[in-house]
Amino acid sequence: MSKTQSFDLTTKAGIENALLHVAASCSKDPLRFVKSAFPWGKGVLSGMSGPDKWQVDLLTTIGDRLKSGENAQDVIRTAIASGHGIGKSATVSWLILWAMCTFPDTRGVVTANTDTQLRTKTWAELAKWFHLCIFKSWFELTATSIFSKQPGHDKTWRIDAIPWSESNPEAFAGLHNQGKRILVIFDEASAIADKIWEVIEGALTDKETQIIWSCFGNPTRNTGRFFECFNKFRHRWETRHIDSRDVAISNKELLKTWEEDYGEDSDFFKVRVRGVFPSQSAMQFIARDTVDKAVARPLPHVPYTKMVAIMGVDVARFGDDASVIRVRFAQDARSMEKRKYRGLDGWELGAKAAEWYNELIKMGVAKVVINVDTGGVGASPVDWLRHNNYPVNAINFGSDPVNKQRYKNLRAEMWGRMREWLEQGGCIADDDDLITDLTAVEYTYTPTNQLLLERKEDMKKRGLASPDDADALALTFAIQMNEYLDDLPSPERRERRGSHRTRDPYA
Repeated sequence: MSKTQSFDLTTKAGIENALLHVAASCSKDPLRFVKSAFPWGKGVLSGMSGPDKWQVDLLTTIGDRLKSGENAQDVIRTAIASGHGIGKSATVSWLILWAMCTFPDTRGVVTANTDTQLRTKTWAELAKWFHLCIFKSWFELTATSIFSKQPGHDKTWRIDAIPWSESNPEAFAGLHNQGKRILVIFDEASAIADKIWEVIEGALTDKETQIIWSCFGNPTRNTGRFFECFNKFRHRWETRHIDSRDVAISNKELLKTWEEDYGEDSDFFKVRVRGVFPSQSAMQFIARDTVDKAVARPLPHVPYTKMVAIMGVDVARFGDDASVIRVRFAQDARSMEKRKYRGLDGWELGAKAAEWYNELIKMGVAKVVINVDTGGVGASPVDWLRHNNYPVNAINFGSDPVNKQRYKNLRAEMWGRMREWLEQGGCIADDDDLITDLTAVEYTYTPTNQLLLERKEDMKKRGLASPDDADALALTFAIQMNEYLDDLPSPERRERRGSHRTRDPYA
């Protein structure tokens, strides 16, 4: 062997070892992989420095969950509803290549709304990124699959593009890979039949296995399993709504034309630009436009020491519901981030509310009021808070309203006050769960013309999640009061008097 040949072999071995090191370092970090595996700023990627903000967020979320030790008991499910032109197909390609390159014997399937979409868009985009990838020498890419070149691994280390068919759902049923990694991608997921979702759901049962299921699409339908990812099953999914206007690569001139031609609140613009589902019904109690304005509205600054902090505690009733606590200061329901809990008993939830009460008092808040939904299982946290001398109001959604002529019950009245507050200057966070909850509830009228909101049980029958977030905010409107307290004693006098002494919530 000549010195040149020996040098070449040494160089190749060095490159291979470097690639192995990069792949290993990215195994639980898809964002690091995307930044490392492609020649950003060069050739066809000239002028591009890396993924967009929403892509960074998604890749980071998957990586964080992998690093926390997620396995088949908690399949990593992500759902992205978006407008057009956000770089969705590129993101799909990155996930496929990351999954294949950083974990030996990875298996997976990719499908789309149509065979044409799968072949000419999803897989064509994969081909582009495959040829840019530093690991391309490890794999073979065909028109329907990507698989390992390593001898004996072409059947065990592969991801296949499979068109779906309701008449042949079994094509997705055999996806098992015990102890390794499984990737499932649904592209244009809104139009994939529910039966295929059900088959995939049943297939992802391997223990001690990394399982990532990512779904992307325009939110074209307000029914079906993709819609339910954001509603009925949102406790299982990491969801995102991506507005095309917020993405660097989108055609801003075209989007502006659509806005002028169709209007920002039209279903066309919602689906194709804003990445939100079309209007759900003519009986929607709170309009999406009202909610959007409350999200975008500048927040007026009023010192906390001059306001009452009203805490709404919505107590979970069903196994897939969450208990949610929200705090509102007059027009401000944005500054304090919600707190959401699953699996707490009533006393534990009462203690969590007490913890936040104590934090608010330490901030110098003049007065804190706690309103707890006491229907069903809500009596327990109320009893705990009362036993420990916290100022709590037991709110029964079904009790009589103040305005009996207009509203059937207190819940309808609370929501009515909340709607007026949203319309007249209320400020809320840009929170997908809250926005979905506020715009999902429908209403009707009784024979005596009283307004009645849809029950949570009926929403579940429509495939929607229980509106826990919105009910927590609505609870802050359960009791009418003066929310600005200019005449309260100073914090120093209050402390000397001991009237709001911080308590130990676990006492």
